[in-house]
Amino acid sequence: MVLGAMAGRVFFFLQHATYEPAFQAASMGITAAAMGDEVYFVFAFDALRQLLRGTFGLPHSEKERAESARAEGMGVPTPSRMLEEARALGAKLIACDTTVRICGFVPQELEGTLDEVMGLASLWRMTEGARTLAL
Repeated sequence: MVLGAMAGRVFFFLQHATYEPAFQAASMGITAAAMGDEVYFVFAFDALRQLLRGTFGLPHSEKERAESARAEGMGVPTPSRMLEEARALGAKLIACDTTVRICGFVPQELEGTLDEVMGLASLWRMTEGARTLAL
């Protein structure tokens, strides 16, 4: 254990969730959760739609298909698998109520897929003092 190391709060804001941004968020998120940080994945727009469709982290281009195949060959878990494992370690999947509605969804219908749908003011307060990464 590193002296002086403290667990913190980390927010990953995801607007896109094709292979590359999903891999970045999921790999960093599972690492942070495994190291004891409080991890939140905030889904918006395409990332929210991809999560709900079950296509989170799937390759979108030829380049991403090649990267995904190389990762699979190396035994690296898929972004969706890492997201599931991060969630099992306590990471939370959340979205802003307004964004959910702009995307055409009803917040109550997302229970189970998301851990919480909250107002932007609440979400903003939660980020105080946290690390935030937008991908």
